[in-house]
Amino acid sequence: MRYHLPANHAPHKRFSRCTAIPAKRQRVSRDPFETLLAEARACRACAGLLPHGPRPVVQVSPAARVLIIGQAPGSKVHASGVPWDDDSGDRLREWTGLSREAFYDAVQVALVPMGLCYPGKATGGDLPPRKECAPLWHARLIAGMPDLRLTLLVGQYAQKAYLPRELRGSLTEAVRRHAEAPPGVIPLPHPAWRSRLWMQRHPWFEADVLPMLRRRIAEALRG
Repeated sequence: MRYHLPANHAPHKRFSRCTAIPAKRQRVSRDPFETLLAEARACRACAGLLPHGPRPVVQVSPAARVLIIGQAPGSKVHASGVPWDDDSGDRLREWTGLSREAFYDAVQVALVPMGLCYPGKATGGDLPPRKECAPLWHARLIAGMPDLRLTLLVGQYAQKAYLPRELRGSLTEAVRRHAEAPPGVIPLPHPAWRSRLWMQRHPWFEADVLPMLRRRIAEALRG
């Protein structure tokens, strides 16, 4: 399924019709965005399909300037409930130049994975993100963050969902051709342990892409 992330980060209208299955009726909040966030964190749409049960992990704020769309929580994040609370998160923070304090400040950085819950293990890694999540939540969450200036598409699932067709064939080529991505969008590899080997084979990423990435993030968060 192809998703749209225009330059102004407005969501595609076809997702506005999706509905979720909350665990129980939530207390009504005076803030519609807080109500939406509570619904996302209580989502049980895939409860019967998740081997470790549902635990949606998402960080958002209407004031966020940078959006990071990753893959799905891993086992450590499922246990802690903190997004990117693992070795991959350490590596991603190193790439972005963000401190833990800035990274976990929802007023600055929104963290919305393609799948909000840990999908479980597969041979050689985790299962793919559940396909139900992005249609249920992305459009509405992104619509509630009008100040977004920069979106990072981390890994192949986010890139296949949001990049134009000509950049979806190869993760390496998508990252290499980052300047051809839609305005305000930067594709990145997933910062799993394998990314160290990938970086050794592609030294241009550290030499050219990372300095650009850190500059763009600093610009997005400034002022």
